[in-house]
Amino acid sequence: MKTKKPAPGVVILYNDSDRLIKGEAHDILADQGVVACAHAIGDALRTTDADVVMLPISDEVEPALASYPPDQWLIFNLYEGLGGRLFDEARVAWALEAMGYRFTGCGGEALARSTNKAYAKSLLAAAGAPTPPWWLFRRPDDVDRLLLDEIQFPLIVKPVAEDASSGITENAIVHTISDLQERVAYVVDCYRQSALAEKFIVGREFNIAIWGDPPEVLPLAEIDFGAFDNPYSQIVSFAAKWEQDAFEYHHTPAICPAPVEPGLGQQITNLALQAWEIFDCKGYARVDMRVCQEQVPYILEVNCNPDISPEAGFHNAARVAGYNYKNMIEKIIETVSIQSDVYDRLSQTIRWPFRPANYSQHARIQPVRTGVRR
Repeated sequence: MKTKKPAPGVVILYNDSDRLIKGEAHDILADQGVVACAHAIGDALRTTDADVVMLPISDEVEPALASYPPDQWLIFNLYEGLGGRLFDEARVAWALEAMGYRFTGCGGEALARSTNKAYAKSLLAAAGAPTPPWWLFRRPDDVDRLLLDEIQFPLIVKPVAEDASSGITENAIVHTISDLQERVAYVVDCYRQSALAEKFIVGREFNIAIWGDPPEVLPLAEIDFGAFDNPYSQIVSFAAKWEQDAFEYHHTPAICPAPVEPGLGQQITNLALQAWEIFDCKGYARVDMRVCQEQVPYILEVNCNPDISPEAGFHNAARVAGYNYKNMIEKIIETVSIQSDVYDRLSQTIRWPFRPANYSQHARIQPVRTGVRR
């Protein structure tokens, strides 16, 4: 008679940084949010029968996991990188894959694709998914006045490889060439990376939470910008997400379920699922969209492993769908637990290396389809 194999324990893996190597000093608030989320998940799981270990990472992940064999533990992966290192989140996901762990959320490929905003937008455009026109600038001098007829103002300017709205303030919206040069200089100097400028879509903003296997779209959420008369102030800035004393933090609530017409709602849902497939998302993700005044939706970003804190938008959507916080965390883990082979994550037939075309002329980064064997 076979004995039942015990359920694996859960290691909650998260970054614990006390300083940043780039960006604004207040950006550490986003890192502290990861720590708070990890403890909230730990508290939820301690009410179950699971063995739970909190594992903050302040150095390398490989030796930190040495005491937790992959056949006995699964990883609740909240790791987003130490000190703001670029693409550290994707590297750790790849390391978990290589070490044979089952883990929550998206794999390294999806994280790398979505983190690079220019690369992400090239993938969306190549697949026919609507995304605002965009330009990539490595330095302020790249903003050539000869582009005045091509660039579609107003623009929103972002660091090309940051999340959590880092670098997004009201000054990120620019209306002139000189403003664009100034904002590119800020991003390059402060965040040590290229600046992505995309046409700013005046209109409504939606967050679409997706999870599970097969993927399920949770109730749509819309950001309420009713407190802002100026349409160019209607953005989810860093302050709106993280600075609890800021006006924006208290006046950009998410309405869920969103008051959206059925036809538009279905169009938004279909686009969100298309984005999930384009990026090969796993576990849970969030797609952010703006809908212009002509009722055309545009995909802004695909957020792999978004914030799932108790007060975050993802949990709010799950709550509207009937899940309390504990239930939500358990469902995320269940999706991982039913995986028979972690290496199924890597069975992709198409990869998307990116090749800049006419980079010096700020042309869009173009993907090249390359077949690879399973």
